[in-house]
Amino acid sequence: MNKNQSIKDLVCKLILDIAPEADMQNLDPNEELREELDLDSMDFMNLLDSIAKQTAVNIPESDYSKVNSLQALTDYIASRS
Repeated sequence: MNKNQSIKDLVCKLILDIAPEADMQNLDPNEELREELDLDSMDFMNLLDSIAKQTAVNIPESDYSKVNSLQALTDYIASRS
């Protein structure tokens, strides 16, 4: 398993911790996460906090627009870990 796939799997697990009803099998990795999963701003912040705890990659508020999809989030973490 490559690094990006491991990161993607971790992010999916963390999403399910926050939104257990999320259908990860049918999630388009390039669509906006908050919209597709109906995450409110607090859920999104909790997701980013969980990611920071698990990966030691902190995502500053100025980069939130860069991590709006599963693929973008995976790529962002991979480039910084």
